[in-house]
Amino acid sequence: MDNPVVKLPSAEYPITVNRSASHFVIVFRGRTLADTTRALILRENMLPRVVYVPREDVNLSLLRRSTKETYCPYKGTASYFEPDVGGDSGDPIAWTYEQPFAAVSTIAGHIAFYADKMDSISESPTGNNLE
Repeated sequence: MDNPVVKLPSAEYPITVNRSASHFVIVFRGRTLADTTRALILRENMLPRVVYVPREDVNLSLLRRSTKETYCPYKGTASYFEPDVGGDSGDPIAWTYEQPFAAVSTIAGHIAFYADKMDSISESPTGNNLE
């Protein structure tokens, strides 16, 4: 993409990224895709929050790279993952920003999952007071 538009979060379009104090377990078709106590929570404007899981806490053997890419003027270029489990549809179920813009640089090395495509994204408190 030549000269992509880059926008900064602002009072009119806020974006925050905070470390979560919760334990998250993400399940797809009965298989645990992620299990973490190190998630980041991204809140963007009026959109629902997004849980970003460190790659090390994701079972990457259940995912394969998609050819899909999209561009967000606030975060950068997103790459996608499809399920690599029996009978999958090939539709992306997760995404990552490998080189996010500076304003959200902490999400580098993390993967987010489409909540509506998961069996569950369970959250339980860990006793930490981070978020």
